[in-house]
Amino acid sequence: MNPGCLYVVSTPIGNLEDITYRAVRVLSEVDLIACEDTRRTYILLQHFGIRKKTISFNEENKNYRTDKIISFLTESMSVALVSDAGTPVVSDPGQSLVEKCIEKGIKIIPVPGPSSVLCALSVSGFRAEEFIFFGFLPRKKSKRTKKLRFISETDMPSVIFESPQRMTKTINEISEHCPRRKLVVAREMTKINEEFSFGKPSELAERFAGRKVKGEIVIIVGGEKS
Repeated sequence: MNPGCLYVVSTPIGNLEDITYRAVRVLSEVDLIACEDTRRTYILLQHFGIRKKTISFNEENKNYRTDKIISFLTESMSVALVSDAGTPVVSDPGQSLVEKCIEKGIKIIPVPGPSSVLCALSVSGFRAEEFIFFGFLPRKKSKRTKKLRFISETDMPSVIFESPQRMTKTINEISEHCPRRKLVVAREMTKINEEFSFGKPSELAERFAGRKVKGEIVIIVGGEKS
């Protein structure tokens, strides 16, 4: 274990068996684990019998926690950064910490693993040599419309994160801007209620209408125009 080093560790997006041997070892050996939600990470650590000190690092506290973690690193402590699921920094907290580490010359080591983006793309049936990742679409209507128009004009698959509460609204908006595109909705990937839905936006909007869904959702708008 390298002292004074930040490890960016990918964790399972659902099924705990998807964690890598290396990730388990790193989490077992570091001095401190910076978590998006310490309660979520505790479940993972408990499952693998890992007992380590944790500290929360999320959107609400990242400004002052970044400096705190940097101070630990400069004192030669090894720190692992994890998000609630998947690869940190990708639509998750961590960018400010990584950027500050680069500025300070602190060594950063990625520990790769699960990614909901690649997981969904792998079963989408779309050509994925090139794709565009948008994360969560903006809440503001004008910015959101701008993104959707861009998606309607690109030939590459577009990957979007969405919450259960806004999923149907987003599919309806995609239907307005990209009515002829193929769509994939991936929900609860790697979990017991894993579900993949394929079809035109209007078809999926009708399928999910009035239905309450839970869990993490990835939407892929196909790049092929039919």
